[in-house]
Amino acid sequence: YVAIYKIDYVSDKKMLQITTHIFIDDMNTALFKKYKKNTQLGETSETAEDVELMKKYITEHFSIQINGQKRPLFFHSKEFENNVLICYFSIKEVTKVKTLTINNTILTEVFPEQQNIIQTNVSGKKQSLLFSEETISGKLKYD
Repeated sequence: YVAIYKIDYVSDKKMLQITTHIFIDDMNTALFKKYKKNTQLGETSETAEDVELMKKYITEHFSIQINGQKRPLFFHSKEFENNVLICYFSIKEVTKVKTLTINNTILTEVFPEQQNIIQTNVSGKKQSLLFSEETISGKLKYD
């Protein structure tokens, strides 16, 4: 059970762009366990409510602090590639990134062996974090 999150700082747009890659069936399982509702993400029977529950789940289980301040995630869109759910988020009005503190508990309450890999690129400096059931938070520093 692995999910990948890419976080890129786009300085000319003054924003963080966040892309998630999560297996669709794992997300549907997590949404059922949390909200007691069968969701059909990635299916032709997918509903607007399914997408809203997914966005709610992600924002409850994934957060970013920039320079010590928690910032809201803005959902842009989603797409499906084979059996992977790809979501696009951003955090706007980011003038400088000195630190990123990331919390990620996506899927870990459902799958204890879940690993969430964070790959960041801030001003050309690439760093990564590995989250699991035991490790749900990490901090990266940029000079």
